[in-house]
Amino acid sequence: MATLKVGLVSPEREIWSGEARTVVAQTIEGSLGILPGHAPVLGVLLDGSVVTIEPADGGERVSVMVGSGFFSVAGDEVAILAEQAEVGDEIDVQEARQALESALAGDGEDATPERRARARLRAAGIEV
Repeated sequence: MATLKVGLVSPEREIWSGEARTVVAQTIEGSLGILPGHAPVLGVLLDGSVVTIEPADGGERVSVMVGSGFFSVAGDEVAILAEQAEVGDEIDVQEARQALESALAGDGEDATPERRARARLRAAGIEV
């Protein structure tokens, strides 16, 4: 079975690296599902979205909240470069809920804090 070689990094650290069956990312143009054999593409990540990775070894699906960034697909290799990234199982759900409440109580001019707070909760497995 063909797989994808995936690397997801932020300026702070490597978030996830390995072989995957699929990767789903939200771009500014819509959702993009990537399977082995995908045509080469370069995209801009939607700030405050979730990238999901299905590991090739059958392990648990990985959900990562990403801030702004880019991804590229070329020759079954997927590189995801996110300005901010947080793995779902490392997210403090209580803190993320407080961040969402704070963002909702704000002036509403900048939707980025709300999008990021919602994405953090979704990455942690909480429906919002």
